[in-house]
Amino acid sequence: MSRSALPHPDHPDQPGLCVACAILTISDTRQPETDRSGQLMRDRLEGAGHRIVHYSILRDEPAAIAQAVCDLCQQPDLDVVLLSGGTGIAPRDTTYDAIERLFDKTLPGFGELFRSLSYAEVGSRAIGSRAVAGTHQGKLIFSLPGSSNAVRLALDALILPELVHLTTLLRG
Repeated sequence: MSRSALPHPDHPDQPGLCVACAILTISDTRQPETDRSGQLMRDRLEGAGHRIVHYSILRDEPAAIAQAVCDLCQQPDLDVVLLSGGTGIAPRDTTYDAIERLFDKTLPGFGELFRSLSYAEVGSRAIGSRAVAGTHQGKLIFSLPGSSNAVRLALDALILPELVHLTTLLRG
């Protein structure tokens, strides 16, 4: 049994909890038909029994990204915002900069674990990732690299195993 699949007796998940999710792909070039990472997020989340309430593609513009996240976090029927893209260090990679300052609380373990798992797959290139997670106005926010492999790794190893638990904690 993988470590992520172990039961958590101190904090059991609420069975059958459907988490309402928003997906934002940050890209200057992708369109819905070419957004493999966004589609992968949708497939994995829906496959785990969660609901997609919003999907959009935004250009890598910090003000627009921050505004979109803030607007989504105002929706009472939303639990989590997942972003893909713009987490590197190239000049147009601004997602981290746009959302990091929005966090009420950060989840530093997410980025640390993601980079560790990425290192096992891509080696030292993992140091260029600024994947990050936190909360804003009672909503979870996960910001992932834009590659499909990175999205798959983050969802399967970290996000999906803990999504119900973290959502339950935030709902109080």
